[in-house]
Amino acid sequence: MKKLIVIFSIFTMFLCMASVKGNAQIVNGAYKRQDVYQRKPMKLPVVREADVFWSKYIWRIIDLREKINQPLYYPTTEIEGRVNLINLLLDGIETGVITAYDARFDDDFKIPITLAEVKTQFGAETTTERVQNFATGEFEDRVVEGEIRVEEVKQLMIKEEWYFDKQNSTLNVRIIGICPIREFVRSDDPSGQVQRAQLFWVYYPEARDLLTTNDVFNPYNDAQNMTFDDMFVKRYFNSYITRESNTFNNRAISQYLVGKEAMLESQRIENVIFDFEQDLWEY
Repeated sequence: MKKLIVIFSIFTMFLCMASVKGNAQIVNGAYKRQDVYQRKPMKLPVVREADVFWSKYIWRIIDLREKINQPLYYPTTEIEGRVNLINLLLDGIETGVITAYDARFDDDFKIPITLAEVKTQFGAETTTERVQNFATGEFEDRVVEGEIRVEEVKQLMIKEEWYFDKQNSTLNVRIIGICPIREFVRSDDPSGQVQRAQLFWVYYPEARDLLTTNDVFNPYNDAQNMTFDDMFVKRYFNSYITRESNTFNNRAISQYLVGKEAMLESQRIENVIFDFEQDLWEY
């Protein structure tokens, strides 16, 4: 009897080892890909204040409905370990990897907010409803958990600083923060007018480690996927300027121009940055 037990134990052990070996050899593709969670963000050169000859703060909008920007919006549900940018940021806030800052008053990253406050900004706060219990016929209070609808985030606001480094004679840019913008229609608004609200700010240097752990889909080549950090640092997105640092409390373009004039003003600011570098040299 003891021999049978020993033989059965050895047989079971070999089966388990074979199963583990078989699972370890499964590769979802033609080759084994690098573990994205082991990647580190690309190091940026150190900038000294004494080397900055000129700088300007710029705020710009990335519209996620534009085709080139859609890799930031999709997938809205997880696919093969990939999530979209807003889901990744929310996960980072929930786990404490990054900090969300209040976007209602300024963009200076002064007031940290909790995940519950972020949910409130999404209109996903927990509520209590009075419902009827059909079994007893009596009315009872029922707690309803609000749902975050990430598909309502249609735009991103980027705060960045352009600067000229006289040590290297280069014009560079550093992204300082990212703010998702929600577009929604209030349930109590009979006009159905679309509302826009800035949800929260994320300090970009703090978020780089998190943004490096998720691939962005490349519609042209599956072998050359980038991370979210690569997409921002290498400027693989389209955007337009909505504000520049100015005398009038850094007012937005929309506060003094509308329509075509606002678009022309946005392009004028782009040209100012471009011409600044060009005017430094003689050809």
